Amino acid sequence: MVELNMTLIAQIINFLILVYILKRFAFGKVLQAMSDRQARITGNIEAADRERAAAEELKREYQEQLAQARTQAQAIVEKATKLAEQAKDDIMKEARAEHARLLKDAQEEIARERERAVADIRNEVVALSIAAAGKVIGQNLDAKANAKLVGDFISKLDAQKIGGVQ
Repeated sequence: MVELNMTLIAQIINFLILVYILKRFAFGKVLQAMSDRQARITGNIEAADRERAAAEELKREYQEQLAQARTQAQAIVEKATKLAEQAKDDIMKEARAEHARLLKDAQEEIARERERAVADIRNEVVALSIAAAGKVIGQNLDAKANAKLVGDFISKLDAQKIGGVQ
C-alpha cells in the first residue's frame, strides 16, 4: 500500500510537472493557434458576407440595367413603328398626288383631243355645208362669201347647241 501511495504521489507530481511544462510552452501556442484560427474563420465569414452583399448589389444593378435596356428597346421599336407609319403615309401621299397628276394630264389630253375632234368635225361640216349649199343654190359663190355663209351657220348652231356639240 505504501508503494501504491508512492506511485500515486509520483504520478500526481509528474502530472503537475507536465501541466506546468505544457502551460509554460504549449498551451500559449495552442491557444494562440486556436485564437488565430477563430479570427481567420471570423474574417472569412465577414468576407463572405461582404462578397454576398456585393453580389446582391451587382445583381440589383444588372436587373436595373436590364430593365433600362428593355425600356430602350421598346422605345426603339415604337420609334421604328412610327417611322414606318410615316414612310407609309408619305408614300401614300405621293401615290395620291401622282394619281391626281396623271388623272389631270389624262383629262387635259381628253379635252385637247375633244377640241381637235370638234375642230375636225367643224371643218368637215363647213366643207359639206359649202358643197351642199353650192348644189342647192346651183351656183358657186366666191370663197369669201362661202366662208361667211358657213361661219354664220356654225355660229347659229353653236348658239343653239344643235347636235349636242358645244
